[in-house]
Amino acid sequence: MSNVPADLKYVKSHEWVKKLPDGTVLIGITDYAQGSLGDLVFVDVPKAGRKLAAGEACAVVESVKAASDVYAPIAGEVVDANPKLVDAPETLNTDPYGAGWLWKLKPANLADVDALLDAAGYEKVLAAL
Repeated sequence: MSNVPADLKYVKSHEWVKKLPDGTVLIGITDYAQGSLGDLVFVDVPKAGRKLAAGEACAVVESVKAASDVYAPIAGEVVDANPKLVDAPETLNTDPYGAGWLWKLKPANLADVDALLDAAGYEKVLAAL
C-alpha cells in the first residue's frame, strides 16, 4: 500500500497539495505516482509567474519507462519551482512528500483546496485501481 499522509489533500490524477501558513500551497506527486513511474530521470516544472487553470497539464516527470504529465490540482499562480529537481530528479522517488515537492502555488481561491480529496478519499481511489 502506498504512503498517504493524512495532512495533505489529493486529486485522482495522483497529485498532492499541502497548505502553507502564508496562504500558498506546495504541490507534488504522490508516493503511488512515483512508484508507478519508477526511477525518475527528468523533471520539468512550471516557471514562477505562470498562471494555471485547475486540471491543466503543467509539468512533466520522466522515468526510464515513461514520461507523464502532472496536472495543476487547483487554479492559481506559480510562485516558485523546486530547484533541487533539475539536478536531482530522483528526490521525487526518495521523498515525494518532502524535498520532492514540484512547485509552490498562490491559489486563485484557497477554499478550492478544501474541496479536494482527503487521505481516506484518495485511498479509495487507489483501492479501485
